Amino acid sequence: MGKKLIRFDWAMKKRLRHKANFGILEGFLSELLRFDVTIESILESEGNKQDEYDKYNRVGILVKSDKNELMLVEVQNDSEVDYFHRMLYGVSKLVTEYIKEGEPYGTIKKIYSINIVYFGLGQGKDYVYQYKGEFIGLHNNDILLPTAMQVQNYGVAKVSDIFPKYYILKVNNFNDIAKDTLDEWFYFLKNSEVKDDFKAKGLDKAKEKLQYESLSEEEKKMYDRFQENRRIENSVTYTAKQEKAIEIAKSLFRTVLSDEEIAKHTGLTLEQVEELRNDTKE
Repeated sequence: MGKKLIRFDWAMKKRLRHKANFGILEGFLSELLRFDVTIESILESEGNKQDEYDKYNRVGILVKSDKNELMLVEVQNDSEVDYFHRMLYGVSKLVTEYIKEGEPYGTIKKIYSINIVYFGLGQGKDYVYQYKGEFIGLHNNDILLPTAMQVQNYGVAKVSDIFPKYYILKVNNFNDIAKDTLDEWFYFLKNSEVKDDFKAKGLDKAKEKLQYESLSEEEKKMYDRFQENRRIENSVTYTAKQEKAIEIAKSLFRTVLSDEEIAKHTGLTLEQVEELRNDTKE
């Protein structure tokens, strides 16, 4: 077993912004995107704003690669029903933020939106989702392709290559079994630990530079406070979700749904639903 490391979101706020630690983030992006990523710089944007408190709900970091691509990496801890919309807003803002007035549209940078979420975003059992937007013919079902001039000018093989790429990493769906190098990163994201036999790009540097013991005394105090705040927030969030689920279950008792179906709709266990129904009858 490897040593326990500091959480990735806290590292993004405090460590990964330093050039000496770019290799960690480069490794993660390379494993996810399946091509080598070299970070040229960290850019300032709304998503990069520092919070004066360690009690964050989310954290983001925006990088520019040596190929002039923008890569926005965000970690979201608590459930947000409009998170899909916020993904769209964040990318749209970047499109306009990094093109100067009067420049041709062809200078718009390629954007990757990588979202690491620790809650049940949408309905799906996988732990990696990629948005692959294509223009499909309504009648012929063919994929719209770029012209030869567009291929030559912009270096794209598909029209969709011009548009932003979205990735959603549902960390809690990962089953802790690392079958490949990307899974090794998922293991780290979920457990803040790197096993000795892991070989994924960047994890060797993470194992070296993100150890709790490598923090200064002041950083340890800040990190411990951050962890305690996360525990409190998780407890409050869990309690609120349970209360909401109970309210919904009670309203569903007036329908023809069975206890098994109510349990499925609310996330409560069958035993909880049955006990709640009995209490409601009394």
